[in-house]
Amino acid sequence: MDTRKYEAVLRIVERKNFARAAEDLGYTQSALSQMVASLENEIGFKLIERSRTGSHLTLEGETLLPFMEQVLNAQRSFQERAAQINGLEIGVVRIGTIASISAHWLPSLIREFEHDHPGVKFVIHQGDYTLIPEWINSGLIDFGFVNPSGVSGLQTKLLKSGSMSAVLPKEHRLCKHKAIPLRELAKEPFILLEEGAYYEPLEAFAACGCEPQVKYTIHDDYSIMAMVEQGLGVTILADLIMRGCPYDLVTRPTEPPITRDIALAWKDTARLPIAAKRFMDLLEQRAQVLP
Repeated sequence: MDTRKYEAVLRIVERKNFARAAEDLGYTQSALSQMVASLENEIGFKLIERSRTGSHLTLEGETLLPFMEQVLNAQRSFQERAAQINGLEIGVVRIGTIASISAHWLPSLIREFEHDHPGVKFVIHQGDYTLIPEWINSGLIDFGFVNPSGVSGLQTKLLKSGSMSAVLPKEHRLCKHKAIPLRELAKEPFILLEEGAYYEPLEAFAACGCEPQVKYTIHDDYSIMAMVEQGLGVTILADLIMRGCPYDLVTRPTEPPITRDIALAWKDTARLPIAAKRFMDLLEQRAQVLP
């Protein structure tokens, strides 16, 4: 079975663009279009339609998408199982992560892993606590980093807990506090980090019986830091993402303190590719020394 056509369809859906998908896969755009057309001729109906907003699956394509994913996952698992016998010479580790983990955990861990397994490749998708579980369930990624309190229906293993701090512009009136009461922080214009269905600071505000005055909602930690620096509001971010912060900001612990639990999440241990299992093992071994 030639699964390259399925891979082409999935990459087009992910990138929403034939040209970018072709570049990712190392094909010409014409060759990629021919592969999709050939598959559509085989099954008797269109899978992908193009519009001004990009390339999208048809309703029929949506129906077949899970089966194409299953075929590709099965093929990859077969290849990696064989690679295990040969010393894990090939493989792909597909990870769903959040910004702080991408910046401060993964680079050193990947370098260490690649030293022993140079043939293994990594595909990293950055998302939030809603997208990452969805990607796991759909088969787009092997595992991801989540807060276990915001996940259901998946296997999880706690790796580490870390602190979160209030982030303020310099000279802000609350900088005088050694620890900032959440009730005081709730009175300020708040810049909310969009983390999906579960966000630790909102849970903490609710537990204190108050609600922040959310003025902006943004999906990127560093954009939020830049806006706080300009005096547009205050926020709460993980201490991990503030390591090496390039902006001139003030951080303070909150009262009560806020912590963030980081866990690995995956769907089915028996179906995890070997390379993913090995990298997860490394994560667990290094958890105590990670920042």
